[in-house]
Amino acid sequence: MKPLFQFLRESQAPQDLQRLVLNIADICKTISAQIREGALAGVHGEAGTGNVQGEQQKKLDVIANDLFVEGLSEAKTVCGLASEEMDHAVNVPGGARLLAAFDPLDGSSNIDVNVSIGSIFSILPAPDNLDTQGEMPSRGADAPPIQDAHFLQPGQQQIAAGYVIYGPSTEMVLTVGNGVYGFTLSATTGDWLLTRGRVRIPAETTEFPINASNARHWHPPVKQYIAELLAGKAGERGKDFNMRWVASMVADVHRIITRGGIFLYPADLRDPSKPGKLRLLYEANPMSFIVTQAGGASIDTVRNMLEVAPAGLHARTAVVLGSSSEVERVRALEIHSAKAL
Repeated sequence: MKPLFQFLRESQAPQDLQRLVLNIADICKTISAQIREGALAGVHGEAGTGNVQGEQQKKLDVIANDLFVEGLSEAKTVCGLASEEMDHAVNVPGGARLLAAFDPLDGSSNIDVNVSIGSIFSILPAPDNLDTQGEMPSRGADAPPIQDAHFLQPGQQQIAAGYVIYGPSTEMVLTVGNGVYGFTLSATTGDWLLTRGRVRIPAETTEFPINASNARHWHPPVKQYIAELLAGKAGERGKDFNMRWVASMVADVHRIITRGGIFLYPADLRDPSKPGKLRLLYEANPMSFIVTQAGGASIDTVRNMLEVAPAGLHARTAVVLGSSSEVERVRALEIHSAKAL
């Protein structure tokens, strides 16, 4: 089986991008080891702190974030980084002309119950990232510092994206812009080995993850769509659907990458000022890039997700992604509802 470094070399990705992906892979290997030890290493439970979103942090949230920040900063494989767990972007003087945004530990509510969790990352170009030879030289020490605004790029600007799922095995799903591939971490050698060839999400599906406890708050088009699915063979769709919900975006999207499906985390009526729960920069955008590279689709219920630029580092959005025919059905219901108003 082909190791990750060989895959990257054969992909002809720029050298700095290859180094950054390998850097992230090493960081996630360390996170995987911490998760595997669990209570034996004293990493379960609350950290007693909160992040910028006002969410209570788990110990592993803090550990994973520190590993990402320290690992990327010391290796200088980026000139700036942003995290769900930090208020603002971090400048890395002398780093490569790449930006990394990440959710260091997605689904952390599942940590203490030993259910799959993950890490998500997005790689963006830094300002003036390419010279005429297509290389990515380091930014000089006197270069203007990277700030939050440098990260506010639409998802279609991403150079690469991926996630690591910490489950029965540890697997990385990665795109560098030429398809989606999966790598499994060998417990024997410590290598990341190619175990999924080019991934294609089927256009049709019969599975959907959604947090049904929020059903009473959904907007009418989402209620109508889910009602169609729940009606099964007796309804207008003429087939049965199965609902799955892990409460970890990585785990729920990984099922879609593996066998198709549609993931929904819509906005709802509880607070009309909030466009959704998931963060655009380091959750929705990288997952949307992966899904579309695998032949699926992704929208914020109407707009193509990758065309939307974040209004801020921690801007939130509604997310619908997965098998293209189902995503388009949701979009059609939303547009019809808007015209009827």
